[in-house]
Amino acid sequence: MTEKQPISAVIITYNENGYIQQCIESLAFADEIIVVDSFSEDGTWEWISEQENITAVQHAFRNYTEQKSYALSLASHEWVYFLDADEQVPPALAMEICETTTLKDPFPAYWNYRTFMFKNQRLRFSGWQTDKVHRLFRKSECSFLQDRIVHETLSFEGDAGFLKEKLIHYSFKDYHDYKGKMLKYGRLRAIESYREGKKWYLFNQWFRPFWRFFYNFIFRLGFLDGRNGAIICYLNALGVYERYRELKRLRATS
Repeated sequence: MTEKQPISAVIITYNENGYIQQCIESLAFADEIIVVDSFSEDGTWEWISEQENITAVQHAFRNYTEQKSYALSLASHEWVYFLDADEQVPPALAMEICETTTLKDPFPAYWNYRTFMFKNQRLRFSGWQTDKVHRLFRKSECSFLQDRIVHETLSFEGDAGFLKEKLIHYSFKDYHDYKGKMLKYGRLRAIESYREGKKWYLFNQWFRPFWRFFYNFIFRLGFLDGRNGAIICYLNALGVYERYRELKRLRATS
């Protein structure tokens, strides 16, 4: 093992007041913190721009991949930990991240499992129990695939490693906020599908949202999360419905 390598923590933001402060506080292990804000209107930009330990930049948002690629280009260090503003790094994970950078033969990227929080309650099922994302990676070996505009995908050669400790994901602020996210993701996924030449079918419009809800609520044990599980499963299914509704509109106007 070698000495801990310097780490760049990178975040993109838009209207994250109420979450960004706790996110930043959890990044004490990082050697630099870069925040790219897409012109927030809720005080997020004012707060981050006043922090001496943050490199704060504003950049117009077009899609998630482009925004994250731009933010990544600002990172000074080889090791990057890329996270969302509604995520927090617990102390045990912070220690593991630092230790991972000292490995003699590290992977180019590492999966990070996440604990999904419904407000301040942990959601144990509903399809989120195996949720994982690439968060820690080496800048020289990784980039974001440019053909994805939502649920951006990290591209690299070889296998990825796994971090044992979980990242905490405070995605559900309230019903209307999460609903807005799912509708936004659905529309962006529709654009991806449209660009890929996929067609709209009545079967997909109605069956795929139903199946998403049924699969997560029954097979992925969402019913064990009670009312919270039902809400999450419904809103995730709504995002699928919006994807095909928007695809139909794009096809009709092309």
